[in-house]
Amino acid sequence: MSELLRYLVENEPSFRRARLPALYSDFRSQRTLNPDGFTANVSAWKRGLSSAALAGLAPSKSGMRSHFTIELDDALLHALESKQFGRPLALGTAIHDAVVSGDLLPLEKFLNTKESIYYKSWGSIPWSVVAWGLRQAGLERGIGGLLGSWGEDNIPKGQFVVLHNLEIAAKAFSDAIADRTSPFERTFSKTHFRRTFEGGLLSDNKQRLSEADVDVLVKFLSRDKAIIATDGHTIRIRTSEAESAAITEEDTAIASLKELMEDLTRQTQVLSRRVDELNEVAQDAVRRKNRVSALAAFKSRKLAEANFAQRHATLGRLEEVAAGIQQAADNVQMVRTMQASTAALRSLNAAVGGADRVDAVLDALREQMGEVDEVGNVIAEVGQVPGVVDEADVDDELEAMLAEERKKEEEAERAKKEAKDAEETRRKLAELQDLGPVPAGLPGQAQTTKEGHEGEKRPSTPATAAAEALGGLSLDGPGADNKAERLTS
Repeated sequence: MSELLRYLVENEPSFRRARLPALYSDFRSQRTLNPDGFTANVSAWKRGLSSAALAGLAPSKSGMRSHFTIELDDALLHALESKQFGRPLALGTAIHDAVVSGDLLPLEKFLNTKESIYYKSWGSIPWSVVAWGLRQAGLERGIGGLLGSWGEDNIPKGQFVVLHNLEIAAKAFSDAIADRTSPFERTFSKTHFRRTFEGGLLSDNKQRLSEADVDVLVKFLSRDKAIIATDGHTIRIRTSEAESAAITEEDTAIASLKELMEDLTRQTQVLSRRVDELNEVAQDAVRRKNRVSALAAFKSRKLAEANFAQRHATLGRLEEVAAGIQQAADNVQMVRTMQASTAALRSLNAAVGGADRVDAVLDALREQMGEVDEVGNVIAEVGQVPGVVDEADVDDELEAMLAEERKKEEEAERAKKEAKDAEETRRKLAELQDLGPVPAGLPGQAQTTKEGHEGEKRPSTPATAAAEALGGLSLDGPGADNKAERLTS
């Protein structure tokens, strides 16, 4: 199994092993017998070729991996050949369908066409109708006469642009430039543009766009998406479709300045590493007592340091120029904003009509508000008739009802508490009766008569002991009636 076929089997759901016999068969007859199956097979091949090209696995004569174009020839059939299933017999049919539908576009035509590929002219409608009618009638050779050898199912030769892959890259590009707001950040030379974006637009960050990929992408972004403006050498990211698509002298100057700064930055990095390497060489020569090598290394290091300092000084001046350009661009934007704001204020002030008109409007407003107050007062006077409820009387009556209700609640709470105390007293008396006679020698056994003589001794019960204990209680005063009632109950 080839690398290309292995990639499709492992990464494309429609190329699972159970589907390979159907995909490698001659399914052209299913166009009329089984239209759904035919459409599924054609769609699977179109998605598979698009995915293979995006991964850089499509075969190419030049040996360079391209992600936005695919080279169609017999080498593609050979790369898809399987020992078990052979070559895909209906691959040409799927490719022709992709060409007719616009999923695959001839590279030369794509680069030279001035109109957007999304623009469908009226002249293209008759061909679409004829092609659809011939396919529905099963007249493949009728279409073959227009496209060339369709009936023989030959693969069209040449390089074709994969539209789906370009749309994926355009979406990634839009996300990557979202934070670039100033003109200095949005302007590039073509070389600087390729260095900046060649590595961040593919799902695999290790892959890089080829020079041909960049050419195709720039054409697509400028002509079909209106995201960038270019003259072939300078590229400017547009903030909106309303922005001019022309490249100005300022754009060219900014692009050249940025490219020069990038080159100087790269040179300073190289010189910095060179100085470090020569310093190590000189130190090694000194350790080995090699005077000649040490002197040569020191001289080379001095030259490298001088070049390094010169490059850094130049880079510093260029950075100052870049900062000035950015400041000037910000000033231009600020002035434009102020001009637009001035025009807006002038229009609004004209609509207002000036201070005199505002005073007149306010006077009229005050007059009308005065009339509203007068009408309200008249209505209020008419509403004051006998029998109107006095709010103060209502409040007093409500307070009286609330006070009476609180009094009832307090009395109920007090009665509840007294009942609880009486129940507690009865419970204690019952406990004392359950204890039985008081043992001999306890206080209360000797009974004394009114004359002070010791009376006849009799056994004392808990009830009599409690009675003696309660005998000294006074039944006079507030609550005495309640206490007496509790003792007799």
